[in-house]
Amino acid sequence: MYHTEEPITHGGTGTARKQDAGRRRGARPARTKDEVALELMRFIAGATGYGKTPQSSTGFSGKPQTRTPEEHAEALLDLFERCRRVVNKES
Repeated sequence: MYHTEEPITHGGTGTARKQDAGRRRGARPARTKDEVALELMRFIAGATGYGKTPQSSTGFSGKPQTRTPEEHAEALLDLFERCRRVVNKES
C-alpha cells in the first residue's frame, strides 16, 4: 500500500477530493499581452497558411514561387508584430 499525506475517506461525496484537486491546479496565471499576441498569431497562421508558399492549382499558374526558410520566418515575425500592435491597442 502507498503512503499518502491525507487519508482517503470512503463513502463521502468526494467534495474534499475535488477541493484538494482544485488547490493543486490553482488559478491560471494572467497572460501577458505578448502571450495573447502569440496565440493570435498562431491561430491566424494555422487557419490561413500565412507565410507558407502558395500551392499551385490546376491551370496556368506561371512560375512556382518558392520561399526560403528565412522568408517564412520573416513573414511570421511580421505577423507577430501586427498581432502585438492589435493586442496593445487601447480601446
